[in-house]
Amino acid sequence: MREIMAIEALREAFREEMLNDKRVVLIGEDIGSKWHGAFKVTQGLADEFGEERVRDTPISEAAIIGTAVGAAMTGLRPVAEIMFGDLIALAMDAICNQAAKIRYMFGGQVKVPVVIRTPFGGGKSIAAHHSSSFEAWFMHAAGLKVAMPSTPYDCKGLLKTAIRNVDDPVCFFEHKLCYLLKGHVPEEEYFIPFGEADVKREGDDVTIVATFLMVHKSLKVAEELAKEGISVEVIDPRTLVPLDIETIVNSVKKTGRVVIVSEDIKRAGVTAEIASQIMEEGGFDYLDAPIKRVASLNTPIPFSPTLEDYVIPNEKRITKAVKEVLA
Repeated sequence: MREIMAIEALREAFREEMLNDKRVVLIGEDIGSKWHGAFKVTQGLADEFGEERVRDTPISEAAIIGTAVGAAMTGLRPVAEIMFGDLIALAMDAICNQAAKIRYMFGGQVKVPVVIRTPFGGGKSIAAHHSSSFEAWFMHAAGLKVAMPSTPYDCKGLLKTAIRNVDDPVCFFEHKLCYLLKGHVPEEEYFIPFGEADVKREGDDVTIVATFLMVHKSLKVAEELAKEGISVEVIDPRTLVPLDIETIVNSVKKTGRVVIVSEDIKRAGVTAEIASQIMEEGGFDYLDAPIKRVASLNTPIPFSPTLEDYVIPNEKRITKAVKEVLA
């Protein structure tokens, strides 16, 4: 099977869905033929499909999402890009008060099939306004789906599902440091259903539930711990809403121990929600140790590379948590 980068996988998903359905349009800052987006995900698409379907916008996140929501309500299937995830805060009303609520408030008569893409995460030393992970905000807003792929395979399959098969607004979050990662991606068409976690590595001693770039850090930890005779299972939820808690709990029943790793801030974050659901959905009686959570410290992401590495979860902190639950 061929290997391609995540940005190429995303680009392929766009191209296939735009060829499949003329209602699919892309909008965002600098995504057209002159700049191709900040991370070059949309490179070549404006040249192939024209400016009517790949539209550059003014520098207004509220206008981008507001336009996309209106377009979705009137029959298009827009994909709106926010250049950096931190700036999505400027469009929160359009996302959480409009897109998320319209289908409910109109009794299902109006659908809002909009995909809202943005890159989250640190690790590039681009400071507090360009390095956050705010995915927990959108888990909390009723009416939104939340996807967070970690591999090229998942990027393509989940994005195609979001564009073609989901009639609700989807927050599709990508990690900046995952864009250039290579992985196996089939040439034939495929879709990944929302709400199906993926066991990235099987193990028997402890479960790690990880998202985004933390999946790759956790896999490195699992590989190193295997040399010490510790068998680690790594699960990637892939979508946070809906969340495949069944797969996670079944793993906990097998291992009896769980570490949850996420790059967002620990307080009231993704790790807290997953831990709570494990306890509520049948995992409590099988735990042989308290759940450990590894997440970013409760502070803005620093500019300094040394401080950034201290704030964001790393392999050392994940390893420490695993050994603590095994002690």
